[in-house]
Amino acid sequence: MPQPLPQSPKPTPPLALPMPVPTGEQLKAARTAAGLSQAEAAQLMGYPLQTGSRGGLQSRTWQALESMGDERNMQGPVFAMFLLLTGQHPDWVLSPRTAPAGAAPGA
Repeated sequence: MPQPLPQSPKPTPPLALPMPVPTGEQLKAARTAAGLSQAEAAQLMGYPLQTGSRGGLQSRTWQALESMGDERNMQGPVFAMFLLLTGQHPDWVLSPRTAPAGAAPGA
């Protein structure tokens, strides 16, 4: 007779995390505070990169998100993740889960 599967712990309830849409100025301030170029920030968040006219990498998407003259804005949840990934979120930090006793690392 097969052994029953172990019970998984109860799921953690979702967090109520404020996720305002940033202005281009707020996004640029967060990027520069993190010490990232536009291309580095775009790569961190999974935005596409292109080769610029001078041969370096650039992200037209990130440029548009920071532009004051463009109507596009980064979505609030994406901005919250950017703040978390760069250690700038005012209330939360990312940390690895602790493995149960006896579990193999990375399992």
